[in-house]
Amino acid sequence: MATVELTKDNFEETITDNDIVFVDFWAEWCGPCRMFAPTFEAASEKHENVVFGKVDTEAQQELAGYFQIRSIPTLMVFRENVVLFSQPGALPAPAFDDLIEQVQAVDMDEVHKTIAEQRAKEDAEATA
Repeated sequence: MATVELTKDNFEETITDNDIVFVDFWAEWCGPCRMFAPTFEAASEKHENVVFGKVDTEAQQELAGYFQIRSIPTLMVFRENVVLFSQPGALPAPAFDDLIEQVQAVDMDEVHKTIAEQRAKEDAEATA
């Protein structure tokens, strides 16, 4: 699957409607972004069950601001609407492939359970 251009109009739908979404925040003028682009594109062709989206931070400043993107490229990974990874910097292909495998291996039942426990704790503290 080719990479998808993400905008404020399709971002939420893309994250909600897909199990795993890798998002590359980039800009045309960014050298490291251009160096990482072929790695990102190659991974999108290799992993058809994963969505790979790109956010042009120049054209989508509202999205970049919402996610507090301060350095590009920044890679974010969503799985079942949960951010599992967010880090600036370009990854070499072997490290990126390893990250994809790690994300696919995450026990999301455990993640959702932990989130629910944390929210319950915060709610209890807020009402105490």
